[in-house]
Amino acid sequence: MQFLKALFWFLILGLAAAFAVTNWHPVEIHLWSGLIADVNLPFLLFVVYLGGLLPMLAIYHTVRWRMRSRIAMLERTVDDLRPAPAVVPAPVVATDPGDLEPPAETPSAPPLVTP
Repeated sequence: MQFLKALFWFLILGLAAAFAVTNWHPVEIHLWSGLIADVNLPFLLFVVYLGGLLPMLAIYHTVRWRMRSRIAMLERTVDDLRPAPAVVPAPVVATDPGDLEPPAETPSAPPLVTP
């Protein structure tokens, strides 16, 4: 899989290099006050690409940071609201010997057949 990923990026870079070599023409950009800037076409396209990519990348990372901090805050809130584990009470020790006798068994129902 790593090989395919590297092959894909080499293909993209090769296409970009071929485009830059075949389109290396100066382009006139008319600026304010009659200024004219001569810029090569591949450089101009790269600057325009970065002009669109960088703001979106900044927005993406900002939203991602906000969501991570919100999730961390919610996890802390859930941990604070979660009840503490219940403490098991100590077993009761009988001090009176009468407390050790088992209770008398009482029948739950009368016998069905009488002898």
